Amino acid sequence: MKLFLQLVAFAAIAFIFAACGTTKKIETLKPEPNYSTDIVYDKQTSYLNLPVEVSVADLQTQTNKYLNGLIYEDNQIEGDNLMMKVWKQALIAINENAGKLEMVLPLKIWVKVRYGIEKFGLSAYDTRELNLNGSIKLSSLVAFRNWKLTTNTQIGGIDWAESPSITIAGKNVPITYLINPAVALFKPKLGKMVDDAIAQSLDIKPFVLSALDKISKPQEINPTYHVWFAMKPLELYTNQAIVANKKISVVMGMKAYLETAVNAKPTISFDKNKLVLLAADKLPDDFNVSIASVITYDNAAVLMQQNFEGKKFESGSRSITVTKTALWGKDGKMIVELGMKGSVNGNFYLTGVPAYDSTKKEMYIDQVQFVLDSKNKLLQFGDWIAHGTILKRLKENCRYSVNEQLNQGSNTLKTYLSNYEPTKGVKVNGYVTGLSPKNITLTPNAIITMITASGKVAVSVDGMK
Repeated sequence: MKLFLQLVAFAAIAFIFAACGTTKKIETLKPEPNYSTDIVYDKQTSYLNLPVEVSVADLQTQTNKYLNGLIYEDNQIEGDNLMMKVWKQALIAINENAGKLEMVLPLKIWVKVRYGIEKFGLSAYDTRELNLNGSIKLSSLVAFRNWKLTTNTQIGGIDWAESPSITIAGKNVPITYLINPAVALFKPKLGKMVDDAIAQSLDIKPFVLSALDKISKPQEINPTYHVWFAMKPLELYTNQAIVANKKISVVMGMKAYLETAVNAKPTISFDKNKLVLLAADKLPDDFNVSIASVITYDNAAVLMQQNFEGKKFESGSRSITVTKTALWGKDGKMIVELGMKGSVNGNFYLTGVPAYDSTKKEMYIDQVQFVLDSKNKLLQFGDWIAHGTILKRLKENCRYSVNEQLNQGSNTLKTYLSNYEPTKGVKVNGYVTGLSPKNITLTPNAIITMITASGKVAVSVDGMK
């Protein structure tokens, strides 16, 4: 009987120790990583400012290429007693003033003047040839129509180097009364020639479409993690052309898809032949873009482990501490490996869905529960860890700050928004006002978070380059 009581007492003590705690290591099955190969897309519809700028100096250079040599010829002397040829003598000088283009065109004019008398049906005429030099002043209003900058040029007076005159009987006889009517006929033709030359110089369509074609091609912005970015322009809007600060600016807006993709090149493509140009009184500028932020599982685990440092998780007389943390993905969920010691020793596994806490700017694991094998092993020791307050506190600490990732995303955007030049003559500038994590994707090497940013962006195109 005494021996029986000793055996019962020993069994009771063993049971209490088994229930209250143990130093025996529990072996659990490690869930193997498993990742989806699906391509992750995040598409945003945005409006971008698209100012197209042409310096007046470049306009002057281009216009001089199109307007050269003999620009006017009148070979008929009948009617006005005058034949005339006009050449551009030197470079046209173009400046801007009060929202207009002001030009000075140096001219060389050859005239053949017929003069004399007609009386009683008899005529007595003589002719003289003159070479004249002068400068004509022009002023142009600028507009934008059908992809082209158009001008309406008005002709001012001519400043003659010398007053037009001929010598008769040793005297200078002014012939301005003959020259001025001929010049008056020439002026409208000259205005049209200047307008045509400027129109040829300022056909910005090929420059804009070429620039958009280049910047719309998909770019692999993070080769290590196969992160791509692409843009698909949909519509262009324009309302006016502005002449100021020694340049001509066409104020345009663009509606576009901005797409970030993980695991493959984006599928959107830009067909420049289908881009529509529309007139608009007000240009929208709502800018939204997604940028992929990357953090490796190891780095995320280090950040999460900091939450467990120096903490003991207790339930009555039992307690555990977390000695290590590891993370990976499986079937779209996050696996959290926790190394524990104390009343329970071993590696145990939690599973949950990665989510974002916008208030604390932290990533956390939602819908947390023990992986089935870990849960079954722990239940052998009671519910105190599998269902109790310790599990709740473990859940609370399965999170890490993403401030650094947000800053990295912001800095990445700044790289592309600070005088970024994807191709010669095209520059991107702008700023973002907010960054907010959106979709979270688990890849074999890292946790990739799509961060949505808003702000304003301008893509400037120098149409003469």
